[in-house]
Amino acid sequence: MEDKRIIKKYPNRRLYDTEVSKYITLEDIKNLVLDNKEFIVIDVKSDEDLTRTILLQIITEQEDDGEPLFTTQALSHIIRFYGDSVQSAAGDYIQKSINLFVMQQKQLQNQLESAVTKDPITLLSDLTEQNLEIWRKTTENFFNTTTNPPFSNKKNKKNNI
Repeated sequence: MEDKRIIKKYPNRRLYDTEVSKYITLEDIKNLVLDNKEFIVIDVKSDEDLTRTILLQIITEQEDDGEPLFTTQALSHIIRFYGDSVQSAAGDYIQKSINLFVMQQKQLQNQLESAVTKDPITLLSDLTEQNLEIWRKTTENFFNTTTNPPFSNKKNKKNNI
């Protein structure tokens, strides 16, 4: 907990960031999340960890403000998972799915960045080589199937000669 930023929530619903010594908003906490900053929200009176509650509040605001991430059907399914015997498995599955999605998104971003940072001539040359290889394989497969038809009847040819 020492390396996490501490946000204190007061009874008047105000949030106080102890690292910068000032009151902050939910938008500021959203920016902490977007910046991958580790933090914890603590209730001043009870010392209860309110981080999940605050994050859910931010998600609720995001869902109301723009195009929602969750459909009504998806939210209904999530609600049905609570108290069900599959609650733990569903939570694990959702977490692993999100982790996989984030990992794939990072890989795609890295591939796009490497494509952008490459010299345009090198990029064009690589693309040309890939296309030529695809063309070579396609023509090779075409000629192999036309010169050696898969259903040729060699016995009939020998008998007719």
